[in-house]
Amino acid sequence: METILRRERRIVGGCLAALVVLAWVYLFHTKMTMAGMNMPGMVMIDTQQWEPATVLLLFVMWAVMMVAMMLPSAAPMILCFLTVNERRQAAGRPFVPVTIFILGYLAVWTAFSVLATLAEWGLHQAALLSTTMTATSPALDGGLLIAAGIFQWTPLKRVCLKGCRSPLSFLMSEWREGARGAFAMGLRHGAYCVGCCWFLMALLFVAGVMNLVWVAVIALFVMAEKALPKGELIARVAGIALVIAGAAIVAHLL
Repeated sequence: METILRRERRIVGGCLAALVVLAWVYLFHTKMTMAGMNMPGMVMIDTQQWEPATVLLLFVMWAVMMVAMMLPSAAPMILCFLTVNERRQAAGRPFVPVTIFILGYLAVWTAFSVLATLAEWGLHQAALLSTTMTATSPALDGGLLIAAGIFQWTPLKRVCLKGCRSPLSFLMSEWREGARGAFAMGLRHGAYCVGCCWFLMALLFVAGVMNLVWVAVIALFVMAEKALPKGELIARVAGIALVIAGAAIVAHLL
């Protein structure tokens, strides 16, 4: 049993790693496209002409970006689900493929990607976003940083972060039988993750949505606050730093 479980954990872990790598490759591909590097097979995202094709490509970009950023931090929960599921199967309980749980999780972030695309369109319409998908207003930058910093100290952040940091506790309290139950658990866990991280994702507009260094920094921070022993403290200290940074930008405008 343990040998089978270890093998399946390696397989699932390898598949998750492959998805993340592919997502990052796509992001680099898109980044080069937007930088004007004419390479065969590239489809240009023209943020100056907001046509249906542009919106669709931006939605795909956001959805892939969420896979690249959030799937690594969700891996402990996914592997824990696999372990619990295997042990329940050994005890004669129904078995559900872990992919159904993952699909539920990704469905929530896909919905978030729709909202992020609409937010980007709104900022563009209000002339608050450049063609490089960076906020053009220092006041907006400062406001986003301050709001994100304050959010790090809110009860909602604390509750959602706790749900993301305790995989076994989550599964023991939220377990549902069958494929529908696994999908519902994926949705539930995805909701916790969105509730925990959505304001951090808004910070992508500060340094540029396609600033991949900034994307990687936020992804690493999300993983740190979810996985490290002092994750809650990291989240709060970061909140203070964000408020200070935002206040400095606003003060410079006065």
